Amino acid sequence: MDQPGRLAPTPIGHAFLVPRRRVRAGLTQILCVVVGLAAGLAMPYIRSGPMIPARQVSEMLVALGLGLLGVVAVIFSLLFLVVQWAATTFTPRLLLFRDDPIVWRTFAFAIGQSVFDITAALAISNETDVSVVVPSLAVLALLATLTLIRLLQLRAFSAIQLAPVLASISSRGRAVFESVYPDTDRELPPLPTLPVIMTIEWHRPPAVLQQILVEDLLHKARDCHALVVFRVSPGSTLRGRLPLADVYGEPMPADAILDALVSGSERTFTQDPLLALRLLADIALRALSPAINDPATAVQALDEIEDLLSRVASVRADSIRALDQRGELRVVVPLPGFTTFVRTGLDDVIASASNSPLVLGRLRELLSHVAAHSESPNRDVLATRAGWVSQMSDGFRRREPPL
Repeated sequence: MDQPGRLAPTPIGHAFLVPRRRVRAGLTQILCVVVGLAAGLAMPYIRSGPMIPARQVSEMLVALGLGLLGVVAVIFSLLFLVVQWAATTFTPRLLLFRDDPIVWRTFAFAIGQSVFDITAALAISNETDVSVVVPSLAVLALLATLTLIRLLQLRAFSAIQLAPVLASISSRGRAVFESVYPDTDRELPPLPTLPVIMTIEWHRPPAVLQQILVEDLLHKARDCHALVVFRVSPGSTLRGRLPLADVYGEPMPADAILDALVSGSERTFTQDPLLALRLLADIALRALSPAINDPATAVQALDEIEDLLSRVASVRADSIRALDQRGELRVVVPLPGFTTFVRTGLDDVIASASNSPLVLGRLRELLSHVAAHSESPNRDVLATRAGWVSQMSDGFRRREPPL
């Protein structure tokens, strides 16, 4: 028997069950500043171990504290350069380095240590001697900062190289796909045949739907005895008066549904399985542009696209269907189907590959390999693209000069 207040097992990808509101970078920095301030004020009270002159320690701490402020400038310079490089070389939607936790954690830790060093220096300035523990803690914190900076530099180098970037996007895409799509071996509950009670529309400024907090909405829909069927999925652009969801059963406050939506100015990987394919396709398109003309890069991007499409080809789930503890359907969220994945990852690349026999050949191989792992309906989608590629290849051969 289900315990009160707990939800029954339901075929939902865990990315929709676990709300993942990002902790703002500013909160992490404030926390590190507070910890550094408290630790610095506590230094005069440490009297264990050998004692050394306080004046020398105070001078050392001031030098360390002021020197670490230069590290902050280096972090921001590195962030600006890498983000600008990725935007101009790969795609402006590639923000993996900017959102990497190592960037903001290194920044926060450096600020916190600077506050600690300067506060401790002021706190012990009136002392004649202090414990050796005080400079030892400062040195250990400095070593930790240097370790974080080294990791940050290595991550920055990876963020400006093609192969690591493609591998990182593909890895994130696989992780999101596994966390978004439910267990396909379980039978999904049927969709309702009841009349629509109300339709919720978007009346706020345009934004991108980043997350749907299904678990929060599940409790609210259960309390209202309602069923919420969304018309949009994460990654969609929300515009004025766009229908978001239909409510069945009993009426439900619109704010209860809108509060369960996390929106922003750009797409994120949290619940958006199409984003990885969009980024890989963007990199391939830029490589195929007349200004770049780098078909080998497009082929590398197609290698990762093939891997993602092969994983998608075996999925049958078309929506998230969340049940309450009594087994009643409460929330339905549509998921992109195989055709949408193929359209996002391949159609634009195929249209831009007319003058590249290398890319056309790789596209034929890709479509053949993915079709081998696909079911019959998906093979029809791939066959249409294969015919398109064949026509473009024939046209390219006709344009070739005779030998």
